[in-house]
Amino acid sequence: MDHTARLAEYPFTPRFFGIDGHRMAYLDEGGGLPVVMVHGNPSWSYLYRNLVLGLRKSHRCIVPDHVGCGFSAKPQNYPYDLATHIDNLERLLDHLEINRCVLVVHDWGGAIGMGWGGRHPERVAGLVVFNTAAFRSHRLPLRIGICRWPLLGPFLVRGLNGFARAATVMAVNQKMRPEIAQGFLAPYDSWQNRIALLRFVQDIPMGPDHPSWPALVAVEQGLDRLRDCPLLLCWGGRDFCFNDHFYEEWRRRFPQAQAHHFPEAGHYLLEEALPEIKPLIDSFLLGLGDNR
Repeated sequence: MDHTARLAEYPFTPRFFGIDGHRMAYLDEGGGLPVVMVHGNPSWSYLYRNLVLGLRKSHRCIVPDHVGCGFSAKPQNYPYDLATHIDNLERLLDHLEINRCVLVVHDWGGAIGMGWGGRHPERVAGLVVFNTAAFRSHRLPLRIGICRWPLLGPFLVRGLNGFARAATVMAVNQKMRPEIAQGFLAPYDSWQNRIALLRFVQDIPMGPDHPSWPALVAVEQGLDRLRDCPLLLCWGGRDFCFNDHFYEEWRRRFPQAQAHHFPEAGHYLLEEALPEIKPLIDSFLLGLGDNR
């Protein structure tokens, strides 16, 4: 993907950090208390574009593209697993000398971001959690499970771009404008460039025999080290994957959380409920101050 490309509503120039011979792209916009936004699958930093535009006058917005996603390199032989993604985030934030930040997480970004936060709770000023999980669950929708099947999964995800393309329809309740959908799809324009989308799906640990199960257990255990951290929970109620079961689990684990439920928003709730969510984030961040 040409990093000079201009996409709808993405007026940013990515920066790059080298990790084991591969380029990891990230946004670094604005100044103030850092806000680190961690995306999931099959999105990329484009997911947070409007939030960055709204926050960069008062905060330093750091938004990485995981290796294999967005403007980052897409190596074909790479350990696309939970532990590696957490390590990559850690190396980037160490490189940027981020000693204190607010973590914003969504989808797979929940496990990745909370994985980093659990390792460094003293560096986390606050948490903003959108539809995601960072704990074990045996819930896997059939439409995602099919993408893990041998032969059929690679054909659907990498051959037909079925996972990313379907998300532009199924992850929202209101139809996306074509140019916005194209923005979500732009990095994933070939079989080679969809490698991480498949590996993310395959890396969902559903039992102790999965290679990433120990990493997920460690992430879940790390949540205890964040339990007293201020947390803003914003949830789209029409998410077929991270449904209200996960919302209630977050509330159980973080009873002090400021919890807000948006019953008509889908998985990509920032596409549908940002006008309601942005003032909540502004108030939350204001309450934290600029304790860098």
